[in-house]
Amino acid sequence: MFDKTIHNAAIMDICIKTLHEVNCDFVGFAFQNQIGPDIKWHVVAGNQNEKYKHITLRYGKGIAGRVISTGSPMTIEDFPHDILGKALEYPIMLAEKLIYAYAVPIYLNGAPKGVFLIGQRLRKGLSEEEKKVIIIQARSIEDTIS
Repeated sequence: MFDKTIHNAAIMDICIKTLHEVNCDFVGFAFQNQIGPDIKWHVVAGNQNEKYKHITLRYGKGIAGRVISTGSPMTIEDFPHDILGKALEYPIMLAEKLIYAYAVPIYLNGAPKGVFLIGQRLRKGLSEEEKKVIIIQARSIEDTIS
């Protein structure tokens, strides 16, 4: 289980490494609370502010909630256009002024419990090679918290 006091530094290292290896402006890790279905952003790199600390998402809402509920990666190509639901349901996108995001699930004991998100403030997109790097980094986070 994710424990911020134990895992924070290792996950921050992964986020910073990803920020430098992938064409992106923001990298974040969100995890579902141990009690209840809510999701919080715990570790970020490339952030413009500290608003992520105050974001709590409902299971199934926003990019993190949808990735955890489906267990599948999700891409937002042109925020706030062509999204499921309302823009206000995507607070990390609003807080960090992200236009593009790619998020993959983080599994714990075979169930999706977290999200590894890569964002861009300008719409550039990611190559398939960059997406592979992101998936490898997500597996590193899983190894860290398991």
